[in-house]
Amino acid sequence: MIKLDPAKIKDIKSRLQIKEPWASIIIFALNILIAIPLFIIIHQNLKDPEWPFHIDRILIGIVLLVSIQLVLRLMKNILIVSIIFYFIALIYGSLFGGYGFNAVFEDYRSMVYTMADDANPQDIIISKLLPFPNKSKIIDAVDYANPKVRNFALMATTKYFRDVKGYRKQRRMIQCFAVFKEIRNRWNYVDDPKGKEYIAFASESIQHFSGDCDDHAILMSAAIRAVGGTPRIIHTGGHLYPEMLIGNKADLETANYLIKEVLFVEESRGKEIHYHIDERGQIWLNLDYTATYPGGRFMSEEILGALTFN
Repeated sequence: MIKLDPAKIKDIKSRLQIKEPWASIIIFALNILIAIPLFIIIHQNLKDPEWPFHIDRILIGIVLLVSIQLVLRLMKNILIVSIIFYFIALIYGSLFGGYGFNAVFEDYRSMVYTMADDANPQDIIISKLLPFPNKSKIIDAVDYANPKVRNFALMATTKYFRDVKGYRKQRRMIQCFAVFKEIRNRWNYVDDPKGKEYIAFASESIQHFSGDCDDHAILMSAAIRAVGGTPRIIHTGGHLYPEMLIGNKADLETANYLIKEVLFVEESRGKEIHYHIDERGQIWLNLDYTATYPGGRFMSEEILGALTFN
């Protein structure tokens, strides 16, 4: 039977005691990071009883912190090991230009910023966790550098809105609107083959301007990117649709004027401009195939994922 020296046992215990405070600090920090978005979700979904000094919200915060702390303490050993490996990965990403500490901070800050202004903040977390369907196939299908796609986009910009004067700074936006108009005028909705999800390349869809919602979103994104715009594709569960980056609120005001007073006067008469604001405060305009003008009515406002093409 092996006997350990009492002095060695004492030394091991003392080392563990030194590490224990650090483990508690790490777990408490993780507790705070988890509690903040959960508190926002509860706060947004519970009716405010209007207690004095917001005591109800203070109690919710305390209960959250205590509950999460107890759960994390039970998982302490696994969490500490996982966090160590996570930090190693972040250090590697920071040193070699991958996903590092700055990216984590920005993503977390952006998520909390968006959740605070969202009526359903839980959807923000869901959109981060759920995979984007057929992501790799869609990325490949947005072949904006293909000469057929580029030439089509150039044709659209020469066909529409060339005579608009006084908006040199908005030239790219106007050209993207021209691309939208050409695709919108020619698009014919056709279902995929029965029992099969068919992802058409943009250069393929140009041949007949036909396909389902994902084919339309791919073509629109590729053509807009071909003229220097920034598109993204939104996933809502049973539907995909494209949006284009407008910029800030001042850019939105300009886009609103151009759409309603200059470029799409008849189509947008008496109607609203529909858009989303992302976690960085950037404004994205709806370009769904059901819209008759940029910023037309959403077919579905729910966002489960977004695929951006910079």
